[in-house]
Amino acid sequence: MKIDAAICSSARLARDRRFDGRFFTAVKTTGIFCRPICPARPPLERNVTYFATAAEAANAGFRPCLRCRPDSAPGSPAWGLVSTTVQRALKLMRSEREPQSVERLAERLGVSSRYLRRLFAEHLGVSPLAVWQTERALFAFRLLRDTHLPIAEIAYESGFNSLRRFNGVFKQIYQRTPSEVRREGSGDRLKPGIATQVRLYLDYRPPLDWPRLLSFLGARALKGVEQVDGEVYSRSIALDGCRGSIRVTNDAERNRLVVEIFGQEGGMGLYLLNQRLRRLFDLDADIEEIQTVLNGDPLLERQLTLQPGLRLPGAWDPFEYALRAILGQQISVAAATTIAGRLVARYGESFMDDAGEERFLFPTAQQLAGADFADLGLTRTRAKTLRGFVAATLDGRVNFAEQSLEAWCEQVTALPGIGDWTAQYIAMRGLSMPDAFPSSDLGILQALGSEGEKAKPRQALARAERWRPWRAYGAMLLWQSLKSGDKK
Repeated sequence: MKIDAAICSSARLARDRRFDGRFFTAVKTTGIFCRPICPARPPLERNVTYFATAAEAANAGFRPCLRCRPDSAPGSPAWGLVSTTVQRALKLMRSEREPQSVERLAERLGVSSRYLRRLFAEHLGVSPLAVWQTERALFAFRLLRDTHLPIAEIAYESGFNSLRRFNGVFKQIYQRTPSEVRREGSGDRLKPGIATQVRLYLDYRPPLDWPRLLSFLGARALKGVEQVDGEVYSRSIALDGCRGSIRVTNDAERNRLVVEIFGQEGGMGLYLLNQRLRRLFDLDADIEEIQTVLNGDPLLERQLTLQPGLRLPGAWDPFEYALRAILGQQISVAAATTIAGRLVARYGESFMDDAGEERFLFPTAQQLAGADFADLGLTRTRAKTLRGFVAATLDGRVNFAEQSLEAWCEQVTALPGIGDWTAQYIAMRGLSMPDAFPSSDLGILQALGSEGEKAKPRQALARAERWRPWRAYGAMLLWQSLKSGDKK
């Protein structure tokens, strides 16, 4: 991937945090690669080369810096500049704990394995396996430094089913063994026996409008499942058969979220949890590029000026959010949240957290198989739509795996009772598709109207063409431009 060496040079010399994760500086004389914010003395320009991703730098034979820790860098927006097929492949690779063969990955994407390898070589300069190994080794390094988890468990949490293979890949990338890194640890690890079992740090590029993001999530928080208390977000979680809860706060001075994880010891699927939370809070958004596109519309430019640090709130689980979107059809946010709370209380699994409080897990499609939904206060038509969606999820007609926006909408609107608004809204929030746009939404039409008249859906679609591929962010700005907070 081509990057501008002059821009990279200026950014690293200034230690500009806006470029953190956008590129990595490899030092030829030391064999180390760093983040642009590395506090070490900057090397001479003739001794450096630049890479768009950590995987490229590691594949070229450079090892990660132990001081600035590339394992903690925000996700690279460079991934968003590659082909759609490569983007889909990366998301599939990151959505599962264990590695997939290139052949299996290609099959899921509907392309040949040879073509997929060629796309990775062309756009990323590395193979799918090299990307997987580098990202998992970087994540393992983070767990070695920041947690008390045993090395064998860290290997499993990072996606390696063989400790021998983990040690081999890790040593190849870091030029030291996991045991050596553990001994060199920063001392920030939590000790066994205290309430918080694991703590993760999720770095991001500023700005991040954390209060506004929590305000949006708090207005839609499900009782017993999630909660926003001041500037703290918490919710119940279930991963890899384990259940527990998380507590998330913002360390604004260090541009990172602090995630405290409570629950069963081990096996929580920490890599998957890390990926889900980055999507939930949209930590890898390319804010600069989004602003460049959306500033072309005067209305959105004004709103961006008022609220820098825009994020697209995601969802913990796509199925969960799909049901919530269906419940929210043609009713207010408060009413939809109330009904969703009834669904959780009626069908969800409850458990006691470490603080002795009762928490609920949102029910899975399997748990809702055969559910009638008649006692939730829904119309018969809406209850039938819910039953149909659950059945379609179970039999494979609805597939949450990575796909195009058009394919998703076509798939879902084929089900009775689900129209374009619902499909686009699930894509926007549940699947974090940045170009989703529910053009018939009342709030959007009001925000785009003039002289007391609402805009027409076709007018909204026409205007939003200029916002591609960031129409979902445009929708967020329109909703937040309204004085009323009771809009989806």
